[in-house]
Amino acid sequence: MAMSGHSKWASIKHKKAIVDSRRGQQFTKLARAVTVAARDGGGDPIGNAPLALAIAKAKAASMPKDNIERAIAKGTGEGGEADAIETVLYEGYGPGGVAVLVEALTDNRNRTGADVRHAFSKNGGNLGEPGSVAYLFEKQGSIAVDATAYSEDDLMVAVEAGAQDISIDEDVFEVITQLADFTAVRGALEAAGIEIQSAELAYRPKTLVPIDESQTVRLMKLIDVLDELDDVDEVYANFDAPAEVLERVAG
Repeated sequence: MAMSGHSKWASIKHKKAIVDSRRGQQFTKLARAVTVAARDGGGDPIGNAPLALAIAKAKAASMPKDNIERAIAKGTGEGGEADAIETVLYEGYGPGGVAVLVEALTDNRNRTGADVRHAFSKNGGNLGEPGSVAYLFEKQGSIAVDATAYSEDDLMVAVEAGAQDISIDEDVFEVITQLADFTAVRGALEAAGIEIQSAELAYRPKTLVPIDESQTVRLMKLIDVLDELDDVDEVYANFDAPAEVLERVAG
C-alpha cells in the first residue's frame, strides 16, 4: 500500500505518544481528558467510548489508579472544577498554507486563546476565525497496530467489524473507522488478541497540501510549540510531505 507523508507523520505521532506516555509527562493533560469525558458521558467507560480512551491513555502513562478515579469523580461530581473545563477548537494556517486544527481543554479561554495565537504568530502561522479550516477535517477513529507483529490478514477482523481503511508505514498499521464504528472495531481487534499501540478519535484531513522540506521544518516547529502548551490536547494538520523529510525532522 502507498504511504503518504501524512500517514508517515501519523505513525511518528503514534510512536511519540507512546514514548511521551512512558515518560509520564502528560499526567495533567490526561487527568483533564478523563474528567471531561466523565462529565460529558458519565463515569462508566463501557458506555462512554471517550472515557474508555482517556482511561487507556492514562494507564499507558502509568498514572496511578487513585488519580484516574479522582479524575472520574471530579467529572461526575456536582459543580466544581469540571464545569469550568471546556473543549475549544482553534483554527489557523501554518507555513505552506497548511490548515491547522488545535483541540484544547481549558478552564480559561482568554489565556488559552492568547497562548495559541502567540504560538501561531511566532512560528510562521496565522490564527483564523472559527469555521475557517474545520470543514477540511473529519473526525474519525484511528487505531495503531505494530506491523512487525501482525499481518494485513490479521487485521481483517477490523474490516469485518466496520473499519473504513487500513494504511501501513514500514512498521505501523493505521486502522481508520467512522465514529459510530470505532468501539466495535477496537473491540474486534482486542477480541482477536491483537495488541493495540494506540487508539484515538482524531480529526483527519479530507485533502492534503504538498509542502517542501523548509516548510515541513517550520510546520513541525509550530506543531511542537502548540503541543507543548498545557491546555492543548491535540494538533492536526492537512499537509503532505516526503516521508524521508519527516523522518529527518522527527529524528
